[in-house]
Amino acid sequence: MSEKKFKLFDFNKDGKGVSKQEEADIKPNLSGFFKQFKRKFSRLLSVNIFMVLGNFPIFFAGLALAGYGAIRSTAPASVLFPIVRAMEHFDPSPVTAALNTLYGLQSPLTAFSTGSFILFGLSLLTLLTFGLTNVGTTYILRNLARGDAVFMWSDFWYAVKRNLRQGILLGILDIVISFLMVFNVRYYYAGLNGGFGGGLLFYIALAMLILWFYMRFYMYLLLVTFDLSIFKILKNSLIFSIIGFKRNFMATLGILVLVLLNYMVFVYVQPLGIVLPMVLTLACGAFMSTYAAYFKIKEIMIDPYYTDKPEESAEPPLAQDDVSK
Repeated sequence: MSEKKFKLFDFNKDGKGVSKQEEADIKPNLSGFFKQFKRKFSRLLSVNIFMVLGNFPIFFAGLALAGYGAIRSTAPASVLFPIVRAMEHFDPSPVTAALNTLYGLQSPLTAFSTGSFILFGLSLLTLLTFGLTNVGTTYILRNLARGDAVFMWSDFWYAVKRNLRQGILLGILDIVISFLMVFNVRYYYAGLNGGFGGGLLFYIALAMLILWFYMRFYMYLLLVTFDLSIFKILKNSLIFSIIGFKRNFMATLGILVLVLLNYMVFVYVQPLGIVLPMVLTLACGAFMSTYAAYFKIKEIMIDPYYTDKPEESAEPPLAQDDVSK
């Protein structure tokens, strides 16, 4: 009984896999997505755990922002506080007492301490873990999307070890560029009322953010599938973000619906809404983007290879167990 109970979290257990008939039924369309999503749902829960635990350093920043280790004090809530307090001291009366209830209040005040900065420093470890976690989980999600049997734990570490250096570098680039893209959108949004120039810069920044969002569908997939340099990964991701716009857009709609549902649950079912991203939401969104991106990559870069090669080539020279340059 206990073995069945913890079957979901047995990361060494092979996935169920699919029969030849089921594998033939896997189509790179919307119905194919829902079939695979249903078949692999339990595995997505495990992938979500990898995604959360793999980026654990970010929780240190959350603790610091929540005030753990900070210096706590109070400060006057109104600039009239000293005047009202002086009036109450020299002329105690019902009037000054009433003014004191309005302007004599104190508000809580927190300031970052040494402990807070230590927590922020520990959160910088995310620069190392972010890319590697994406590499490992993307490799698993790609195999789930195409119907391969998956060994969660060994497959994750296989992908990480094979792409250690590039995974870290791509993860750092991902974080830095994503931050700059979001910062630009927020910065130029403030200039929307500044005339044509301010509005134009905002929409350019927004378009670049959307393009980068689509490029992220492909970056880690290309890394774990092909033997490519970082430059070529970014270049090909840019190309795929444009030629695969239809699939990218559909995946985006699915992710938006998923986020909206999670938000509704957060509003109306508070405990469950907080837990969902930790156990399901992240992996489901990533599976949508992976399913949309992988079959476009397969159509453009993988299928032509098999078409051009003779049938006796049983093992194509595919990097990372898939495709080479």
